[in-house]
Amino acid sequence: EQLSNYWPSKRFMETNPIPILTIQTTPFDDQRPGTNGLRKKTAVFESKKNYLQNYIQSLLSSIDLRDRQGCTMVVGSDGRYFSRAATEVIVQMAAANGIGRLVIGHNGILSTPAVSCIIRKIKAIGGIILTASHSPGGPGGDFGIKFNVANGGENITEIHQVSRTLEEYAICLDLHIDLSRLGRHDFDLENKFKPFRVEIVDSVEIYLNMLRGIFDFGAIKSLLTGPKQLKIRIDAMNGVMGPYVRRILCDELGAPANSAVNCVPLEDFGGQHPNPNPAFAAALVDSMKGGEFGFGAAFDADGDRYMIMGENGFFVSPSDSLAVMAANLSCIPYFSQRGIRGFARSMPTSTAIDRVAKAMKVALYETPTGWRFFGSLMDSGRCSFCGEESFGTGSDHIRDKDGLWSVLVWLSILAVRKQGVEEIVRDHWAKMGRNYFCRFDYEGVDSRAAYYLMRDLEAVLTDKAFTTQKFSVGNSIYSVEKADNFEYTDPVDGSVSRKQGLRIIFTDSSRIIFRLSGTGAGTGATLRIYAESYERDPERHNRETQVVLGPLIAIALKISNIHERTGRKGPSVIT
Repeated sequence: EQLSNYWPSKRFMETNPIPILTIQTTPFDDQRPGTNGLRKKTAVFESKKNYLQNYIQSLLSSIDLRDRQGCTMVVGSDGRYFSRAATEVIVQMAAANGIGRLVIGHNGILSTPAVSCIIRKIKAIGGIILTASHSPGGPGGDFGIKFNVANGGENITEIHQVSRTLEEYAICLDLHIDLSRLGRHDFDLENKFKPFRVEIVDSVEIYLNMLRGIFDFGAIKSLLTGPKQLKIRIDAMNGVMGPYVRRILCDELGAPANSAVNCVPLEDFGGQHPNPNPAFAAALVDSMKGGEFGFGAAFDADGDRYMIMGENGFFVSPSDSLAVMAANLSCIPYFSQRGIRGFARSMPTSTAIDRVAKAMKVALYETPTGWRFFGSLMDSGRCSFCGEESFGTGSDHIRDKDGLWSVLVWLSILAVRKQGVEEIVRDHWAKMGRNYFCRFDYEGVDSRAAYYLMRDLEAVLTDKAFTTQKFSVGNSIYSVEKADNFEYTDPVDGSVSRKQGLRIIFTDSSRIIFRLSGTGAGTGATLRIYAESYERDPERHNRETQVVLGPLIAIALKISNIHERTGRKGPSVIT
């Protein structure tokens, strides 16, 4: 599909044939991508000879040669340090490996949701996204490479398998591209009949056009500009979302320009941690506590995660956001016209959305962590809306998490219901009950210590005697109903994913979950403990989360001995 509507009509042609070189290399044994691609310290990609080239060659070689020849791929980044240099290498190697066309965002910038959107619109074979999500940037920060497949979503490919035996890579070292020049750039390659094409497109317009077909922009604009104007505060955290926030929320929907802050993408994100939670988006929290703004949101570096806040600093937990959005999807024209096929959540995510699904008589799927499981359900027509407890929500409009889409869902709900954020959440609790939920992250734990802790804990939990256990903490008694290592059978293809997290489910529906995360970039492992407790009584909906979950956390710490076995005194982050 031609994309000429999205840039000035400019074409550039390099007439001198560019040679394709084959460079000898040696394989690396640590290029196994996690649930969100390959993440390492930036210095690993930048300074380790051929590290970047090896991974890109492995990625390209994992695509069947017959599919690869002459195909279209999308490339984008969150603007972090080393993205421009890496993008040029990708262009040079894509050309040498037979890719026919690359579509790249202006200045290399494309949000993760925009990449998914463009892949699907132009029927590309996939897309490469340079991001380490919510991890810090800069020379001392993190860098990552993520590959989304033809449906626009994540998937596990043979990249690691290829990388272990790689002996050479192909590259056009003399091919150079100016990412600031919108338009079509054609390059003649030696021994190639057709030119290699690079199209530099507007980073926002294609994604914006998709959103116009999903939401009632008129209703949202009235909310933001009408007589009872809702004052909003949006923090792009100096990541990729700055241009999207300015163009969509301010220019298109009428929010005042000063509604949006930190909207210039910076290579080091202004020295901040681009993680949209109350700890790292503290400036937004402080602004919202002042009472001037009725709605607040923050985005991570690549725009797939978000945080919602209400007036006076009312924080909406990711799991509550997921449940409230699910219960109010009829406020969105896209869903009121198409209907809702089903909901899905990752296993560690709060069961709040389960109660919504039951009330709406909609199927609910519990999957392992990783968006590819949602993609499979959506491709088969089983799921319309999904999310995870790590500030990610999405629907079948694309196949990835979508932060700005989620913010527009919230604004649509506010516009239709004519209530504030806190009132809507509390009304939801009154109807459905409240699920208290928190996550403890232990980052940078010795990998061997983490492995043996999880191995020993699994042995304890899966012992038949454990299901008869009762734990007494203060005035609370918790009786174990079920304990296992979560296993998922995909209803689409029957594939089985085992050992996806240790679960303890109690008779009162409380849960404790232990999981090793696969998204870290630094040394060591990340151990996560999740705790959840359900409260039906509205009189008990105003308690502090840590007070309610204190007994469950105490049980989790006792049976895991995590502090003793890791040498830690407490978690790195509490969400």
